[in-house]
Amino acid sequence: MGPLKGLKVIELAHIMAGPTCGMMLADMGADVIKVEKVPGGDDARRMIPPEIEGESAAFMMMNRNKRGIAIDLKTDGGRAVLRRLIEDADVLIENYRKGTMEKLDLGYDALCKLNPGLIYCEISGFGRTGPYADRGGFDLIAQGMSGLMSVTGEGPGRAPVKCGAPMTDVTAGLLGAMGVLGAYVNRLRTGHGQRVDTSLFEAGIVHTFWQSAIAFATGEAPTAMGSAHPLNAPYQAFPTQDGWITVGAANQNNWLKLVAALEAAPLKDDPRFQTNDARMHNLAALQQALAAIFRNRTSADWLDRLERAGVPAGPILDVIQMHHDPQTVARGMVQTVDHSRVGGVHTLGHPVRYSDTPTELRRGAPVYGEHTRAILTEHGYSQEQTQTLIDEGAVVPND
Repeated sequence: MGPLKGLKVIELAHIMAGPTCGMMLADMGADVIKVEKVPGGDDARRMIPPEIEGESAAFMMMNRNKRGIAIDLKTDGGRAVLRRLIEDADVLIENYRKGTMEKLDLGYDALCKLNPGLIYCEISGFGRTGPYADRGGFDLIAQGMSGLMSVTGEGPGRAPVKCGAPMTDVTAGLLGAMGVLGAYVNRLRTGHGQRVDTSLFEAGIVHTFWQSAIAFATGEAPTAMGSAHPLNAPYQAFPTQDGWITVGAANQNNWLKLVAALEAAPLKDDPRFQTNDARMHNLAALQQALAAIFRNRTSADWLDRLERAGVPAGPILDVIQMHHDPQTVARGMVQTVDHSRVGGVHTLGHPVRYSDTPTELRRGAPVYGEHTRAILTEHGYSQEQTQTLIDEGAVVPND
């Protein structure tokens, strides 16, 4: 199942960005072998609470559809095992600090000699080049340095606010998967692998397209605007009689539809609001006028009226409400996957639909060392050789 069936991926990644990349490829059918460190494995295993019967919910979310092996890469036997896994692999993903893999003689220059077709994907805080290449990176730091936190929040003079979701972690993983697929297409043409390098910093920067366009054009840095849009209005959240809704009347046609739905003809004729340019220059007055109208009815009433008028609008859902929303359910974005220890575990579905090669959630996240013995057997190790590696501490099984 999936468009990447038959692709072999070795994932030496932890926490979120690298595992997101591996998860995307695994969902698309790739055989992703997650290599975890000895001792302890992926640090996400210790990101608790919450936990489900002793297993980290965070780890299970990011590592479904993968098989797991625990290898001590500080041992000769462990490095030999990894090299054997890589001999016929298509992709390697790693998100260690710069120089870590090279110290183990497992960097790109060494492994491309072993496997010239290998696609070697590195995801780091700031990329492998530039003055910050040696720095570690976290989502919070990347959001701050990429400009995201300067345009997130209620407005100038307020405390900086990061996006609620770990945006740069997730986006870096998606960019990594995109880079792997681009390199794979090139390899299909040329037979050659290559190095793919992206970072949390760049993942944050790509979310500033609109704000960077404004800065390039004006020479001024945009600031936070709450839920409002920097280029179009009205396009934001408004308070209603019993809550909040979002309204996206972001072009002239939708603006006129909105005015009609609000039964607010004076707004149509007000010179401050007749064009998008005028509305943006008088945004505070526009917000005040619309907020006064929206407070007169309930959210459900407004959403019904706006839908009938053809104006894009929606409720503001919490995460549990989103999970139960009929569109979420219809698109298969909440699914249950079988975990070998816990049983059925809820997880998010794959966000892309393929008409001919559908994705499939085949298995839950591996428990620590769950597939160590099976993976070694697949790669030519006898039972005696496997036991020797275990006795030496080069690998750890889940026995």
